Amino acid sequence: MDSSSDTLQADTLQKALRINLDPRWYGTIAEIGAGQEVARWLFRAGAAAGTVAKSMSAYDMEVSDAVYGKSDRYVSLGRLQAMLDREFDLDVERLTDSRGDSTCFFAFADTVVARSYRGGNECHGWMGVRFQAQPRDEPSQIVVHVRMLDDDAAQQQEALGVVGINLLHAAFFERQEPEQIVRSLLDRLSTGRIEIDLVSFSGIEFRRVDNRLMALELVRIGLSGVAMFGPDGQVLQPSEVLRKKAVLVERGSFRPPTVVNIDMLRCAREKFETDPAVAGKPVLALTELTMRNLSASGEVDRRDFLARADLLAACGTTVLISDYYEYSRLAAYLAGRTRERIGIVMGVPSLLDLFDEDNHTQLQGGILESFGRLFKNELRLFVYPMLDTATDRVVTVETMSVEPVLQPLFDYLRLRGSFVDLDNYRPEHLPILSRDVLRRIAAGDDSWCSMVPPAVAELIVARSFFGHRKAKADT
Repeated sequence: MDSSSDTLQADTLQKALRINLDPRWYGTIAEIGAGQEVARWLFRAGAAAGTVAKSMSAYDMEVSDAVYGKSDRYVSLGRLQAMLDREFDLDVERLTDSRGDSTCFFAFADTVVARSYRGGNECHGWMGVRFQAQPRDEPSQIVVHVRMLDDDAAQQQEALGVVGINLLHAAFFERQEPEQIVRSLLDRLSTGRIEIDLVSFSGIEFRRVDNRLMALELVRIGLSGVAMFGPDGQVLQPSEVLRKKAVLVERGSFRPPTVVNIDMLRCAREKFETDPAVAGKPVLALTELTMRNLSASGEVDRRDFLARADLLAACGTTVLISDYYEYSRLAAYLAGRTRERIGIVMGVPSLLDLFDEDNHTQLQGGILESFGRLFKNELRLFVYPMLDTATDRVVTVETMSVEPVLQPLFDYLRLRGSFVDLDNYRPEHLPILSRDVLRRIAAGDDSWCSMVPPAVAELIVARSFFGHRKAKADT
């Protein structure tokens, strides 16, 4: 056994022992699908009798249904929540009278599919803990979605157990710092072994936690390449949301979202849905914020991020946060989670940027390798026109030009249908630029209000976003 494995085992056993030796915590460990890995660490550490009221695993589907209720999918958030609710409620019901004044009851659960004997399956699962922070307290809860990346089933099981102990330890001893909980989930593990693409905090202990910030933290520290949340602010598990959907994604700064941003998505969707490969199928429209954009000034400004998130929510859009600045990496991620058609919405300036060879030096094959990765699987770029203010001319994908050496490549991609000209745009929107809107907001020039959707304008005024100053009431 190498030294890194020795360190992992020693640290995990130390965390498990600390849990076992603290008399406050007492509850159930319920695990389905990859062995009782979390319970195993607690029992190996010693003194588990003071912590584990019950350890169980209902592998058989009929047994699992009998215990937790019928489920269409066994590795799902719904099944995990049923496990957490039942086991926690049973402990409280059975044990409160005898030890409720001094005990914080908890239920830990996971439902996982690890590498099968034949291999080739998606290895992922849901894991969570429901617990009382104080005796007789209302419950609090942390849920995560994990993807196991080891090739070997035994290594996947080991990694899963380590994440579970990390989660329990963090919930019990670091719960006052939710961001520290997120950072500690992969203690002594690498992102090459485990990916965590969702974390959700709920309950009385975490009533002030904004899960959108936790989603941002997952991507910021590299636990996942993406995170997602809906218009209601609820974090989403990307693979489940993307599954069997045709996907249309618009990247932008959305600082703030303008009527141009909304028109781009509208125009693209109209064109996208006429594609025979898309017609009649569910379409998921996403607005994407990249970490590079969010950290353009150095560190991520969380207030600025939440302002943009709130404004996109007001527009009714699902938000994707990604660490995939290169469009080819974004396309690869999406293609790995849906077999349906993928479209990316951009303006003419972004397409010109895409044809800048300096933006592809990270790949050995340069722009050719990048485009080969981007345009496979029939991916299409939906291109919104640009107003050239110097000439007052509208530049479209049909009239734009690139560097002479790249023009044949551009023409080839255009002729094969990789670019879709959004000629259904609204001409009155073309002069509007986000930076001009920001300047007018800060200057107190109310003309900006017509440049953004009404719900966005209302929220900017109500919350004084981007330096907006409310007019003083007459005295």
